[in-house]
Amino acid sequence: MVQQERAQTTREAIIRGAAEVFESYGYGSATLSDIIQRSGVTKGSLYFHFASKEDLAHAVVEAQHKLSFNSGKDPALQSDSAIETMMRVCRHFGEQLQTEPIVRAGIRLTLETSMFEKPVISPYTDWMKEFETLIQRGIDSGEIRSTVDPAALAHFIVPAFTGVQMVSNLLTGHEDVLERINDMWTFLLPALRPEEPSAAPSPLG
Repeated sequence: MVQQERAQTTREAIIRGAAEVFESYGYGSATLSDIIQRSGVTKGSLYFHFASKEDLAHAVVEAQHKLSFNSGKDPALQSDSAIETMMRVCRHFGEQLQTEPIVRAGIRLTLETSMFEKPVISPYTDWMKEFETLIQRGIDSGEIRSTVDPAALAHFIVPAFTGVQMVSNLLTGHEDVLERINDMWTFLLPALRPEEPSAAPSPLG
């Protein structure tokens, strides 16, 4: 048991060190030597847990997605309003981008998957399914207009959010990401809300 705990601690240290290196240099420029040095482990320990740099990059993405996706289900972020829940989840993700190195690294790696042999798909599909469920809940409650296609809207919101946080990183290093997320929802909300009933015509005199 002690040996298993030690192995898990070493694996976590490697992932944390790799996240810092990938965040700083990107996948293409990061080296295993950099990761070994940042993690404070031996070359043998790294290769015991991970067969290659790509294997390690996938582990960082998996750790990031687990952290973000699980924390997105925090009861504190949930609301009777499906729209409010989606907005809170997006904002929380934005806060993680500002404070969590492993989240920044995982997102950067997700955007650099053209360099991978094995594509990274599940983070996107998991969030799309989650938002599709929330959107359907909003439609059922009358909060979202009934003409909205839940799957189509989820497939729009998740890529739109990806673009918002990516451009925020390029322009400000995520300093304005919360403001940009707020802008995204400000523009989306009028398209989601049910139309107000037309005023009844005045009776003829």
